[in-house]
Amino acid sequence: MPGLNINWKDLNTLSGSDLKREVFRVLQAASFAIQTTDADDPSLLEVVPRLADLLDTHPDELLSYRPLVSSLARSTGLWNYIETEWADDTDAFVAEAVTASELGGVTFHREQIKALDALLAGRNLILSAPTSFGKSLLIDALLSTERYRRVAIVLPTIALLDEFRRRFRDRFSEKFRLVMHQSETSTESPTIFLGTQERLIYREDLGNLDLTVVDEFYKLDPDRRDERSITLNAAVYRLLKRSKQFFFLGPNIDKISVAPDSRWNFEFLRTRFSTVAVETLDLRSVPDKRERLIEEIGEDKNWPALVFISSPGRANKLAIELSEKMAVAEDTSDFATWLQNNIGRNNFLSVAVDYGFGVHHGRIPRAIAGQMVRLFNQGKLPILLCTSTLIEGVNTAAKTVMIFDKKINRDSYDFFTYSNIKGRAGRLGQHHVGHVIVFNDIPEHTELEVSPTLFSEDDELPDEYIVHIDKPDRSKRSDDRFRYYRDRLGLEGDELKLASSIGLETSVAIKEKVVKSLEESDRLIWANWPRWPEILEVCDVICSHQNVGSFGAFNTRQLATLIDRLRKANSLRGFLLSQDQSYKGQPENRDNIFKFLRACEYGLPQNFALVELFVRQSSPQADYSLFFGSIGSWFQPEILKELDEEGVPVQISQAFYVDGDTKTTLRNRLSEAIQDPKEALSEFEREWLRQAL
Repeated sequence: MPGLNINWKDLNTLSGSDLKREVFRVLQAASFAIQTTDADDPSLLEVVPRLADLLDTHPDELLSYRPLVSSLARSTGLWNYIETEWADDTDAFVAEAVTASELGGVTFHREQIKALDALLAGRNLILSAPTSFGKSLLIDALLSTERYRRVAIVLPTIALLDEFRRRFRDRFSEKFRLVMHQSETSTESPTIFLGTQERLIYREDLGNLDLTVVDEFYKLDPDRRDERSITLNAAVYRLLKRSKQFFFLGPNIDKISVAPDSRWNFEFLRTRFSTVAVETLDLRSVPDKRERLIEEIGEDKNWPALVFISSPGRANKLAIELSEKMAVAEDTSDFATWLQNNIGRNNFLSVAVDYGFGVHHGRIPRAIAGQMVRLFNQGKLPILLCTSTLIEGVNTAAKTVMIFDKKINRDSYDFFTYSNIKGRAGRLGQHHVGHVIVFNDIPEHTELEVSPTLFSEDDELPDEYIVHIDKPDRSKRSDDRFRYYRDRLGLEGDELKLASSIGLETSVAIKEKVVKSLEESDRLIWANWPRWPEILEVCDVICSHQNVGSFGAFNTRQLATLIDRLRKANSLRGFLLSQDQSYKGQPENRDNIFKFLRACEYGLPQNFALVELFVRQSSPQADYSLFFGSIGSWFQPEILKELDEEGVPVQISQAFYVDGDTKTTLRNRLSEAIQDPKEALSEFEREWLRQAL
């Protein structure tokens, strides 16, 4: 950048008159650069958060510079850094003009206002911006107006659903009815439908929508290798057809690919505007990377720190190793004790937490994972070992991100994913300067073009997506492909869509296996509650063309046994403790039982339902509905699972559940238990419930 060559590392070592002199030079150089560089140039924008960090660390020495920094913040568009009590009248007026009192006094920056202007003018908007941009705040700003009564918001993970739910509950509980679960229905009152694609695609009460919001929209591109991409595209297609306006949000996207005859019109806003600065420590040349990682983890100057690991198994293994070498916290024993008593004394999670190490990935039970993030943000768990699941939108108060692995599972990540991981370092208002530590080569900087399936030409549409398209929107070729699978599977409507969620060719193979099984025995013909051999037969059919490991088991006999034991268990706590006692495998794979529980929520119920459809084609007396409906809630009342997603672990709520409870009555009983000293709740559990409820 012309005129701007700042050694921030050296600057941070100065004090007294030397510091003041150099800070003044920085202000001069930045003021000149505003006239000669792009408005969203990262090297210019980082000056403001870095100076804000210096003001925090040298409050007395740099007191007289506060008005100047506020003036620079106004000029660069970082209006949320203007300190109105120190700023001159012009700068203070700008900050006050873009501050939303209805959102708790949040101040917007220039690019947020640009996006809001487009949206409030009624235009469809696709926004690409860095992680620290504050994209989700724009959703809140739209909801705070009176323009939108029915809004659908598609989010990629349940963890992100809960984060949004909490924020919406605090800000909009009096304005909107929040509908998140299938058991909840909408009314004529203003409603927010909040869900993953799997939940929103089958809702029948959406009505006419004023706005559809899709977060992390890059997942619409099948080239991102997300197995849920087809369902996401189908859900968004369905939502957009009934919505007046849409708003897609995502990070670091350069282009959007759209077919020439696409019906979808939108404005694309791409910006590099970031509200925090990032400092990178390059440790690629270190010979013993693992030993150096452990050293950096032990440095409290890096805390709170996210450590990115490629897979759950590797994250677990590192948690075990760290627990054997050091302790980084002293006040997590209550959580560790709770984990011992509720998931098992042999599970590595309780030991890791006791020594200050949190673990967050797709296998960890949601309420427990949510508690990990909560304690991390509170500074009680200084280190959080995570996989890419935490990168997808969940907000943390991380000062440092250590990128130890260079893969996600077995595939090397690209520059886009690296940028997303890196973007988790720093947080506006807490850590103005984030720190990133890299241990491997940084991927080559390439532009990312996102090609959503629903924006693609007809010839490029996958079969699994075509079955979701309404007949008027299908070309002749697409209609031929639709009828081919409809006739081959003997399914219609939602039944065919169910098959597409598993895979149409996989469904064909499952149907063939069902036919063969029925020729050999009647073990697939049952209703209500099956015996173990009947469960095993379904598992054999399901896994004939699917990896049994994806359901959290080593073979189909174990899968059938796990399902049967879960059904017969008196409580989820009892089931987990029993599995903990009987486990004989590697310590880092103890959480496979959590992978099984996730498969019970989504995967196993769909497969059982599909097998039932094929069985009923020749034996209509078969009825699996009660069984696969119960699998989805772990054979517990559905409201216990819903509360688990909202931060209340089943192990606690189950102890207070009474037959006939609704979620409201159970929530009320839990709220009363918090206040009642006679209830057998530990103080840790009371605080957990307070934060969840």
